[in-house]
Amino acid sequence: MLKQVWVLTSLFIIFIIFWRMPQQNIGLSSFANKSDLLGSPTSAQKYLNLITGVSILIYFIFAVRFNIP
Repeated sequence: MLKQVWVLTSLFIIFIIFWRMPQQNIGLSSFANKSDLLGSPTSAQKYLNLITGVSILIYFIFAVRFNIP
């Protein structure tokens, strides 16, 4: 069960990193301006930074848990 959560967390981190890559007029800022789904680009960026940080922390906790005998 915990290994499944670990795998899902790692896939989620990969997804978030690829989603955040473009910083020009394409990607998140353009999407947020057109649809107003995520709010302003700065608040969406702060929210994604928080989610990414928490996900990385969870990933490291599981990595230590599963790799130390």
